[in-house]
Amino acid sequence: MIVTYFPNLNFRIKGEKMTYVIIAVVIVVFYLLTKNYQTEAYQHINVDVKQTLKGDLREHEAGLLVSLMAKVAKADGRVCELEAELLKHTFTDIARVFENSDAVRDELKAIYQQEMQSFDNILVVSQKYLKLTKNDYTKRLKVMEYLLNLAFIDNEFSQTEFMITEDIANALEIKRADFERLISAFEQFYANKKTQTQMGIKNAYAILGADENEDMESIKKKYRALVKEYHPDILMGQGKDQSIIDAATTKLQEINEAYEMIKKERN
Repeated sequence: MIVTYFPNLNFRIKGEKMTYVIIAVVIVVFYLLTKNYQTEAYQHINVDVKQTLKGDLREHEAGLLVSLMAKVAKADGRVCELEAELLKHTFTDIARVFENSDAVRDELKAIYQQEMQSFDNILVVSQKYLKLTKNDYTKRLKVMEYLLNLAFIDNEFSQTEFMITEDIANALEIKRADFERLISAFEQFYANKKTQTQMGIKNAYAILGADENEDMESIKKKYRALVKEYHPDILMGQGKDQSIIDAATTKLQEINEAYEMIKKERN
């Protein structure tokens, strides 16, 4: 569903480098969704030749992209945990393109915070981005994919998010068929993800021998009883065979994962 190809690394310093960043941050979304937020292992962009920022960052492609991100992220009135994690990495990865990356990152965050306050200039920002990327439809399509990722990442796509992304798509001259194809792909992806999550939750309750209607205190008691039953140290003290201890270790891992999944689902 998410395109994860890598461009030719022998890119030109300006336009191609930003294309690389945009494609990479789209990949980050897929990484976050499939790795349970374990972002410490993500290999960030490593650019050998860095740009020197000239002029106002707000008028630069990077600043305009962050402005569009702010509009979409705030469209539903809230920013979820995964959305915030994605934004954090996006700021870092874009900033790494520049020599004074720390200062640029701080400025990108400031742009983001300011642009979240109003939707009035969405078309102006989009038209400025279009002007800078007029001859690169593929890049604009990647930007649209990233923005839709941002809108869908909380597992909901509100009417407000649809209208805002639609306005941006029109202003960026994204073909209607491409816009609708991306939305359809995300809807299918998140529907499948929701189904898998529901199946996982049911399995978690089954592992703990618990019922979905039980309160958390009751589930915790069952969890602790299972930990005591399968803990390898306890079994070792009872003189059990190594094969039994190994099997219990695997089972204990399942029990821990099931309990953590239920806790997360109930929070």
